Amino acid sequence: MSPTDSSNASRQPVENATVPFWHRDIHELHDHRTTEELPVSSDVVIIGAGYAGISTAYHLVKGEASDNKLSVTILEARGVCSGATGRNGGHLRPDMYTPMARLIDRAGVERALEVTEFEIAHIHAIKSLVEKEKIDCDFTLTRSIDVWTNEETARKAEQMYDALVSRDLNYMKDVFFVSGKNAEGISGVKGAKASASFTAASLWPYKLIMHLTASILKTGLVNLQTNTPVTSVSRQSSGSFIITTPRGTTVARKVVYANNAYIAGLLPQYREAIVPCKGQCTHISVPEGTKAPLLNNSYIVREEDNVVSYLIPRADGSIVVGGANLLYYPVLSSWYNSVDDSILIEEVKDHYDGFMQRFFNGWENSGAKVDKVWTGIMGYSWDSHPHVGTVPGEDSQFVLAGFNGHGMPQVFLSALGVAKMVQNGIKFEDTGIPRLFESTKERLEKARNGPVGGDVLGIKR
Repeated sequence: MSPTDSSNASRQPVENATVPFWHRDIHELHDHRTTEELPVSSDVVIIGAGYAGISTAYHLVKGEASDNKLSVTILEARGVCSGATGRNGGHLRPDMYTPMARLIDRAGVERALEVTEFEIAHIHAIKSLVEKEKIDCDFTLTRSIDVWTNEETARKAEQMYDALVSRDLNYMKDVFFVSGKNAEGISGVKGAKASASFTAASLWPYKLIMHLTASILKTGLVNLQTNTPVTSVSRQSSGSFIITTPRGTTVARKVVYANNAYIAGLLPQYREAIVPCKGQCTHISVPEGTKAPLLNNSYIVREEDNVVSYLIPRADGSIVVGGANLLYYPVLSSWYNSVDDSILIEEVKDHYDGFMQRFFNGWENSGAKVDKVWTGIMGYSWDSHPHVGTVPGEDSQFVLAGFNGHGMPQVFLSALGVAKMVQNGIKFEDTGIPRLFESTKERLEKARNGPVGGDVLGIKR
């Protein structure tokens, strides 16, 4: 498949998908349909029942944007939380410093800071949500440790840290950086040359979304229709929209596209701006009766050859770890412009066998082994920022898509902003969403006219 190939025109998820660890206990609402037939009409149709779609519905009917009660229909191609959200690493981790230098060069300190502070705010927002709704989703407030085992990249990371500290950015007070011989002792990672830690969280994403799904359905304002892919959206002369599915049509005054990697199937203007890209994740367990060192932190591990993995420990002693994109990056057919999450990525499917023994002190005789491997489809944007807000050149159509595999600390409050736009008609600049996230005509044109792949293929601007 070439980078310009757009043969996945329908942008629909593959039905026979790999099964993620998070789907171990399927919720009774996973394949729920509120009514036997599609509702005739509703105020809002949300396309997609993952993190973005369910969060938007939550804000509309129960959250800050629920002043005037709207009827909401959610249409989902598969089951609830069957896409990227139910397949990620469960890592609620803001990017505290790594992308900041690039963002500052590209957009200036003020706009770059908006992104980082927005991501940090998600930790507190999700913690408050979990407490308010009494959600059992293994939410854990922790520290995330970035580790560099390559001498050169460790040195560059320290330079970046020093540069950000010199700007007197308040959020950097939460970052603790150490280099040299102490890095391995603090991080527990063999051969660590540098490490940095900061506040983050981890959770069971599927349980979070399913709880919110149950919560919004109880309001009676939401009609959920799973296994109902949307094939087209067309505007009527009255200004409302006809949403077509294989099961019939429904009408809405407003439409929210919360289908992330699959958005170009319905909005072709996003074909170059947001590309579906496949990633892989694994679950590692320790044999019953065997004790491995307790990990209290989540991790980003950068190996000697710069292969990067993300990792969260679970309360039962098991590990969820994924990434290693660099191993399959050159083979575009394995991951780029792919909507098929039914097939493992050959170049990385065995990478995490023995991973804990190789990289973590004290795990050598743990017997830790991979017991689950799955894939997921992420929406990667041309410029590495999600597209949020009104669809450019349209009215009453809104988008939350292209979260670059980093949606956990970006989606919930983006959905709040979109819900306010839908409900109250406020402008994007009044939502509190970072300005760099706004979906604009200019961004779509840059993606259309710029180098193929953009930041996805490492073409940084």
